[in-house]
Amino acid sequence: MNPITSLVTIIFAAIGALLFVAGLQAAGIGFAILAVLTAFSLKMANNWERFVILRAGKLSSVKGPGLFVIIPVIDSVTAVIDERIQTTQFNAEQALTRDTVPVNVDAVVFWHVHDAQRAALNITDYRSAIDRVAQTSLREMIGASHLSALLAERKAADEVLRTEIAGKTADWGISVNSVEIRDVAIPVALQDAMSRQAQAEREKEARVILGSAEAAIAAKFVEAARTYAGEPAALHLRAMNIIYETTKERGATILIPTSMVDSMSVALPAAMAQAGALGGKS
Repeated sequence: MNPITSLVTIIFAAIGALLFVAGLQAAGIGFAILAVLTAFSLKMANNWERFVILRAGKLSSVKGPGLFVIIPVIDSVTAVIDERIQTTQFNAEQALTRDTVPVNVDAVVFWHVHDAQRAALNITDYRSAIDRVAQTSLREMIGASHLSALLAERKAADEVLRTEIAGKTADWGISVNSVEIRDVAIPVALQDAMSRQAQAEREKEARVILGSAEAAIAAKFVEAARTYAGEPAALHLRAMNIIYETTKERGATILIPTSMVDSMSVALPAAMAQAGALGGKS
């Protein structure tokens, strides 16, 4: 009994008692009967509730929200339907994917009742039915999916599952808002194999990138060699620069053959003189 009905019932009962004590037995009895009728006939539904009313066994109406009155004995409240969004957790254990891999999948479905009449009259227990339908649909979806798609395309699997559950529960007055797959657990041995496969793929990509870099470097070396072939002075300056760069490290000892030093000290001025002479003739 809701608080408003209780309050009204108590008031009528108190008035009846006072009238009976005052000697007005008929009025007192009348208010007592009114109190009893109020207790059985005045109902209140919250904003999210719908009361399904049967009159002599047949559907009369769906009441709510707010206060309403039913006829005692003739009318009966067969169900009180909560139209707020509900959640149902479900899972599938050791379900085989399309490529015969056993997986354990945990999921949750968000749903609400949009038609209280169907939810009350078309099915005995819609909450348990949603749980069974969700589990069955999850196993069907797993059996039709490859493991790679189940792991990589989680959003698509959620949508497929939502559509499947919504189609089966539409006649019960239930709307499925969304389905979310929370976890996909695979065997430990398969996890190790997939880890090795992923590592091999990363190593393959790294080797391809390294090979591309080596090819680009080799092309630059060929271009530099062609430049140095026509410019001896540039080659010797580059050699001297390399030697200078290596000697900047503290504590490093560089051994250079004297023949190399002599060739650099002689060839560099000659190359520069030759370049100057060619510039003067032009």
